[in-house]
Amino acid sequence: MKKIKLLYILNVADRVNNFSYTSMLAAQKLGIEFHIAGNWSYASDREKKADEERYGIKIHQIDFVRAPYHPGNIKAYKQLKALAEKEQYDIIHCNTPIGGVLGRIIGKQLNVQKVIYQAHGFHFYKGAPKVNWIIYYPIEKLLSKYTDALITINKEDFEFAKAKMQLRGNGKVYYIPGVGIDTDFYTVNGEINKELRKELGLSDNDFAVISVGRLEPNKNTETLIKAMSVLKNENVKLIVCGDGEQRGYLEKLSERLGTEKSVTFLGTVSNLQEIYRAVDALASSSYREGLSRTVMEAMASGLPCVISKIRGNTDLIENGKGGFLCEPTDFKAYSEAITVLLQDASLRESMKNENLKRIKEFNIPTVVGETEKIYSEAVKKL
Repeated sequence: MKKIKLLYILNVADRVNNFSYTSMLAAQKLGIEFHIAGNWSYASDREKKADEERYGIKIHQIDFVRAPYHPGNIKAYKQLKALAEKEQYDIIHCNTPIGGVLGRIIGKQLNVQKVIYQAHGFHFYKGAPKVNWIIYYPIEKLLSKYTDALITINKEDFEFAKAKMQLRGNGKVYYIPGVGIDTDFYTVNGEINKELRKELGLSDNDFAVISVGRLEPNKNTETLIKAMSVLKNENVKLIVCGDGEQRGYLEKLSERLGTEKSVTFLGTVSNLQEIYRAVDALASSSYREGLSRTVMEAMASGLPCVISKIRGNTDLIENGKGGFLCEPTDFKAYSEAITVLLQDASLRESMKNENLKRIKEFNIPTVVGETEKIYSEAVKKL
């Protein structure tokens, strides 16, 4: 009997990581041969082969460009089509905007039997700019006709897709809670990492809030810096982890608002798991998320979360229970929420316990189980 082959398409990645991990486990549990295509940053072929052996998969280089309309993606399309023609996949599972477009077009062209698209947050959503609806919604509507299964990772997208998307052959829309988080990796042992706090320049009296993500417009870190300027409390510190095109602008904004002593820009960090254990809360003011991995990591680390009241975030945090939800640009609301946490240790403890309990719904075993069901249904129909 021919072994079923699945191609998992993402976009740009350093190496095989947690983004695809649950899908890989689900496929292997069903005896499906798992191939993954992306634009990788492996230092050598030896490194790539080591991951292939470690996970029991095939890794393929496709020169995707992150910007969807970049002409370089024409080359990526040709590479991906040649790979699919050579390997004769039974199932394509595509992700991200560019992977989702190219994967479904190629699936249609080559008559791939089952095409699965996983939306990690539609670019059109409640409150999205009109241009997003004008550009992205018609494309998604068209490509849904080439899609046998559509996976969504938040409740808003799930309800919208069920109502508006007509899939090929009466295909189904599914909801799964993200790509899975290893809750054990972030397990809290009850102790603050005091040594790391000192390295971060924090005193025992400081209340440290972490912000994580690329410094770009969608992440809207300027709201958090403005919140710090309103707080005017020298014991509240904002630790900004991440880099990007807005870093210079944000550093100047911090200086202009007089918060340079209370806002620290760490850039890209490799010890984020440890930093979570050295701070007191997480803050995020993004305009758009699918289902924020950063928020899930913070929850698994036992941190209260002060985050934007947007799609995905509302699946994770109930206002007043695991943290607070604020409008993305309402910096005064952020400052007030941080002040409440600063002043109420018992509330911080109850939010910690709530988040440690709630995050179990988004862990790896749960997501593997849900993905396995979707793959099983696809296999039955081959």
